[in-house]
Amino acid sequence: MEQCRVFQKALKERLAGRSRDRSRWVFVAYDQLTDRVGPLSRCSPEETAVVLVETTHKGKRRPYHKQKLAWILANQRHFALELARKGYFVEYLLGDRDYGELLEPLASERGPLVMMEAAERELRESLKPLIDEGLVEVVAHEGWLTTTEQFRRSQRGEPPWRMDAFYRLLRRETGILMDDDGPRGGKFSFDEENREPWSGEPPAPEPPTFEVDEITAEVGELIRREFADHPGHLDLTRVAATVEDAQEWWRWAKERCLTHFGPYEDAMSSKSRTIFHTLVSPLINLHRLLPREVVGDVEELEIPLASKEGFIRQVLGWREFIAHVHRETDGFRDLPEGYEENYLGADFDLVPAYWGDDPSGLRCLDEAVASVVEEGYSHHITRLMVLSNIATLLDLSPRQVTDWFWVMYVDAYDWVVEPNVLGMGMFALGDLFTTKPYVSGSNYIAKMSDYCGDCAFDPKKNCPLRSLYWAFLARHEERLDDLGRMGLMLGMMRKRSEERRARDAEIFEEVRRRLAAGKRLDLNELG
Repeated sequence: MEQCRVFQKALKERLAGRSRDRSRWVFVAYDQLTDRVGPLSRCSPEETAVVLVETTHKGKRRPYHKQKLAWILANQRHFALELARKGYFVEYLLGDRDYGELLEPLASERGPLVMMEAAERELRESLKPLIDEGLVEVVAHEGWLTTTEQFRRSQRGEPPWRMDAFYRLLRRETGILMDDDGPRGGKFSFDEENREPWSGEPPAPEPPTFEVDEITAEVGELIRREFADHPGHLDLTRVAATVEDAQEWWRWAKERCLTHFGPYEDAMSSKSRTIFHTLVSPLINLHRLLPREVVGDVEELEIPLASKEGFIRQVLGWREFIAHVHRETDGFRDLPEGYEENYLGADFDLVPAYWGDDPSGLRCLDEAVASVVEEGYSHHITRLMVLSNIATLLDLSPRQVTDWFWVMYVDAYDWVVEPNVLGMGMFALGDLFTTKPYVSGSNYIAKMSDYCGDCAFDPKKNCPLRSLYWAFLARHEERLDDLGRMGLMLGMMRKRSEERRARDAEIFEEVRRRLAAGKRLDLNELG
């Protein structure tokens, strides 16, 4: 490949004089870029060959954000060079076919190749023929912090599944943030305390940037040539590509972010897109940072308990929980009896505003989309309470919205994005593992952000999200009535006059029609 010459030359130089004849051959997936867990953690470099695969087939399977491609490809190429520097023989396969097809000749020659189980269902399916033939031997994925047995034991039977029960069991069994007589600080979660809006003080740190070396620059050239029609901006200075970059990023997060992370983790602002979020999710999901290490580091930090617990709950609790839910249902292809994938029957196409070319006129949505288009990232509340919330209020197709998140976020993989968007963000799986839809009108966004200040709409008077919220409750009243936590809001909806409810429905239809046509919402036309 033309856009790989610098990397191939560097790898060849590091492997010069090194024999390919090794007793162990280990395949490392694109999101397992570490030798600190798994087979490589127990292998002698002098006896081990490592196989890595880079294929344009994966990148072109969906229109992945350019920045996401850069994170994966730059990290994998640098990881190959890091392993070669340590004494491993590295077989770096390049091509344009699926992983299983590219691996088959080498597995037949040198197999069985050993690998940690793939986190992504999609990769497991690609490799299944080789695994069934005995050409690839799979061992447990040691990057996870928890086991299927722990997940099932925490739930005590059939779904609905609940993260809170899972998290409490893990805290008790691991001793993390526990004292002899119970959870540190007297409770397992400080979520109620971590909901402060951010006014600009204390100042939010700027995320790290890195000098672009020739390996990463070559990745950029590849993306500009092979994936020019993919969405998003490409900024290689914001890619932590080496293991040293990852550690530098983590130092920044510990020193600059985590003290204030807790209180402001739900805040949104046009002054800072990230506020005190650490932005380590892409590094953790690639295993450049290990979940076990970041949890251990944060537990030892001298920071407020609410910040400490809030971060640990995201990694030890929610991240592990959704991975189990995804695996337990085979990526929601095998749902438990009584559950379906589109609980609310939403089926409208994703509107153009989500791609950034046709702004909606809603500042909250347009700000969130701009962040994703420019950086491949926004933090969890803009994902949940702006992007997913508005999509849910508009009855957009949960599958299309999920696929949008999958391609646009640098930290999105199937086991991450499908539970988070289908299940939590869109409530498309009913109460399988969340208790209610995470929907709101303008009040939440006005309280937790500064977006409304420069918006054309007033959150207390004429913001269409107000009517979209009430119209959503009215359209789905029958299905939502079965959920105890929706009773209060459904009662309030029923008290609205027939005239007001009819107007809510009219505004929903008009907003959806205009956004579907790529038109900006107009205050005069909505009334």
